[in-house]
Amino acid sequence: MKRIITLTVLNQSGVLNRITGLFTKRHYNIESITVGHTETAGISRITFVVHVADEKETEQLTKQLNKQIDVLKVTDITNQSIVQRELALIRVVSPPSSRTEINGVIEPFRASVVDVAKDSVVIQVTGESSKIEALIELLKPYGIKEVARTGTTAFARGTQQKPASIKTISIV
Repeated sequence: MKRIITLTVLNQSGVLNRITGLFTKRHYNIESITVGHTETAGISRITFVVHVADEKETEQLTKQLNKQIDVLKVTDITNQSIVQRELALIRVVSPPSSRTEINGVIEPFRASVVDVAKDSVVIQVTGESSKIEALIELLKPYGIKEVARTGTTAFARGTQQKPASIKTISIV
């Protein structure tokens, strides 16, 4: 069962290593990880897409994550209404004769060409994972040379946000 779990953590050396080590010990398959600064200095948000067997395992995982010293908040947002995005860069074989056709393929996806070379183009697309997968499938007949994806980042929609219950830690 695929779960989307977000963590708010102190932005310190070794935090990500300790958290991913916990996943490794428990044999959870991490599909993607995104990490970035938040609106608060010294605090980062980590979004994991992870495969777990059932709700009981999910509950156990969130409890173990909450015990980590630099973790401020853990939220399983899988069953909430969420805003979810991923970014992909796709390098496609593209002689000048096929570029108009490729532009026609990517336009409905609101994707854009961000680099043009003699024999290829780089396409940028953002959206849910399923949208990116669909575009990749449509571009395969042209010849995909390379794909780079960021992984999913997400949070609950505004109507579902709960007041933050972050444990207080003194930062010295």
